[in-house]
Amino acid sequence: MAHVRFDHVSMSYPGGHQALLDLNFEVEQGEMAFLTGHSGAGKSTLLKLIMRMEKTTQGQILVDGVNLNRLRASQIPFHRRRIGVVFQNHQLLFDRSVFENVALPLRISGYSSRDLERRVRAALDKVGLLDKEKQNPIELSGGEQQRVGIARAVVNKPSLILADEPTGNLDPKLSKEIMSLFEQFNDVGVSVLIASHDLNLIGRLPYRVIGLENGKIIGERPPQTQEEAPRE
Repeated sequence: MAHVRFDHVSMSYPGGHQALLDLNFEVEQGEMAFLTGHSGAGKSTLLKLIMRMEKTTQGQILVDGVNLNRLRASQIPFHRRRIGVVFQNHQLLFDRSVFENVALPLRISGYSSRDLERRVRAALDKVGLLDKEKQNPIELSGGEQQRVGIARAVVNKPSLILADEPTGNLDPKLSKEIMSLFEQFNDVGVSVLIASHDLNLIGRLPYRVIGLENGKIIGERPPQTQEEAPRE
């Protein structure tokens, strides 16, 4: 479980473009929440700040009480290993098998072969692709490729999952299946923050929704009970 806190966070890019302006919000331990907003609203920048791929211009971000602005360069890889990231375009390597794509974070971290194999197969089993481990990702459907991306994101057993438009290229049925996977990880205590413009799908789910527009928070929908969430 991870706790994320934004405290008066602003972010400007060189040239003066204001990507985010005075953001204040928290993602609680074990919470699943959504970021919504049009293209350019600041969703991806926000996720990059949590990953420490970008640095705030003003304010601070704390993950489990650690101020990301104070991380030394040598500490950033350790910080990122605690976070699983899922991208819209999967970012898979098509010159490697499904197994090797999922194993990549563990190889970088120096896991033993035995531990690596056990963790990779457990992750593939969780996303329903254990029988595809020897295939090349290019042989898989778009939904299956996204599942490989999710398996790679969770193989390190992260306490926080960040997803940037994870259903952007998928049809409604596959989108629901992918969201169900995130819910399963959330059910075992993983904090999940998903940037998405799929308002139809989000509207049917009971989680908190944070709306962004021009780098500002313009409103929130609080978490709902399953009874309050709209029916299909």
